[in-house]
Amino acid sequence: MTATPPSTRATVRRRAGRGRYDRETIDAILDEGLVGHLAFVAEAQPYALPMLYARDGDQLYLHGSPLSRLLGTIADGTPMCFTVTLVDGVVLARSAFHHSINYRSVVILGQGREIKARTEKLQALNTLVEHVMPGRSSDARGPSEQELEATEVVALALDEASVKIRTGPPIDAPEDYELDVWAGELPLKIARGTPITDPRCASPLPDYLAG
Repeated sequence: MTATPPSTRATVRRRAGRGRYDRETIDAILDEGLVGHLAFVAEAQPYALPMLYARDGDQLYLHGSPLSRLLGTIADGTPMCFTVTLVDGVVLARSAFHHSINYRSVVILGQGREIKARTEKLQALNTLVEHVMPGRSSDARGPSEQELEATEVVALALDEASVKIRTGPPIDAPEDYELDVWAGELPLKIARGTPITDPRCASPLPDYLAG
């Protein structure tokens, strides 16, 4: 683990005191999140697309169709940026200007590596399923050879990553602390709901959903 930026371009510049670079913090945020946004440029056009991901040690796995512009571009080594943000709360200040959000975010810079070996590809897809729902990969059918061929998987190393975090109450202008306006934090979180069984499913609810 390191507390120093891995590179100049990965250094948090605005509000630098909120920046973190240790792998423990980076991994914790990535493991808690479900959806990230991948940014890249293809044919002089910028794109930023949401997608599922999964971390396996020092790399992320991204997947999609071989026919998509996304995977076809980043698998060729095109520079890209992948971000994950967890929103922890709304920060309500006494003035509109100082309203904010409490959050934890990770920014990863690098180039993609296409995974072609069958064993590594299966492992990557298994990791993606387990990230979304632990225990599911041993329950659901794995990919057929046709499905495996129709899926492209790209690995992104976590060599250049940074974290930015905001916590705590609003920071108002000194003269605004006397205003008769409520100020504070409204915590937010993702909560599990009650599973809804497919009408054509006769199987009992698995333990990883019932727990």
